[in-house]
Amino acid sequence: MTEPPEASAAAAQPAPGAGAGAGSSAAAGAPPSAGGSDRPGAAAPRSVTARATAAGVAVSLLLIVAIVLGSRFLENFDSALLPYAVATVFLAFGVAYRYTVWVSAPGARRLLRKGWGSLFSAANFRKAPTALPKMIATYLGFQKFLGARSHARWAAHQLIFWGCILASLITFPLTWGWFTFTSGSGSGPGYEMRIWGFKIIGFDSLDILGWLMFHGLDIAAVLVIPGASYFLWRRMKDRGAITGQRFGYDLVPLIALIVISVTGLLLTFSSIFLHGGGYEFLAILHMVSVVFTLIYIPFGKFFHIVQRPAAVGMQLFKYAGRQDQEVFSCRRCEEPIDTAPYVENLRGTMRDLSLGFDEWAEYCPRCKRVLRGSAYLSQVKKGFK
Repeated sequence: MTEPPEASAAAAQPAPGAGAGAGSSAAAGAPPSAGGSDRPGAAAPRSVTARATAAGVAVSLLLIVAIVLGSRFLENFDSALLPYAVATVFLAFGVAYRYTVWVSAPGARRLLRKGWGSLFSAANFRKAPTALPKMIATYLGFQKFLGARSHARWAAHQLIFWGCILASLITFPLTWGWFTFTSGSGSGPGYEMRIWGFKIIGFDSLDILGWLMFHGLDIAAVLVIPGASYFLWRRMKDRGAITGQRFGYDLVPLIALIVISVTGLLLTFSSIFLHGGGYEFLAILHMVSVVFTLIYIPFGKFFHIVQRPAAVGMQLFKYAGRQDQEVFSCRRCEEPIDTAPYVENLRGTMRDLSLGFDEWAEYCPRCKRVLRGSAYLSQVKKGFK
């Protein structure tokens, strides 16, 4: 230990969270009730599953209605894209189901309530009207927090992020029949882009705008491939990444993105240079990979895409606390930890989970290590020097 005086003082005082009314069983380290039925906010798994299923069914039905109405009662719906549309319905069900299960946990429910409450808070907007747009751009859009870990990881993540955003903006509306290209002559070169049947813009397929319109998915694939390949290479070479990775959770998403992107580019290559040779096989392979990925999204690593907006709200919640100068200092060393509302929110979450040591949130990480070491020396290794 580097601070013997502090260690002896810490050993003489009770551990944080151990109040005067603590029973003998708590002092002996007796575990909490195994049943957990008296846990605040705990819900029976069956009721959570029922709510999640109902939410999934409702969102899926709403999407089906939106597809029917947006495609003008299927007039603009392309039957060749039916498998993709069905996969998006399963995607909607899975996202709603997983999100409902996620927010049923006390910690996630508190995060959601505080996060979205901060996003739609009129008081926060009056105090800092530009804070939310900046956080959406820096935290959600450009993910600047990743740059602190590694510039290469940040760049690769940006390639994947913007490539997937571009692909989603094109693929989903096309799949649902909301987004169509029509030609008065039947074969171009003049085309009209229509959304929900209404003309938005007319363009020539032979000019730059037309090329970009018809090759947007190819551009997205060119962005995704190097980004996903970098992370796949890193997970094969980096010892830290190898130690904690799981094949289904960490590697499958990257492989799926690469397969989708490569097969998409091969479809374009086949149509331009091979006169359609092998196109049917590539189309089926591409469709299978896309459908698999869409169904996988709610139950794998990609689910963080759905969770991230709540994190933006939590960043705004902490920012508002700093604006009010509500900074909480460590009870031991008096170094600032975080905003006071954030620390209290963390303590509330720990109380919801019946952890029994929520006062530890009032100490900085260094002091927690010192106190734990002091308790170990005084209680476990008595007399050890």
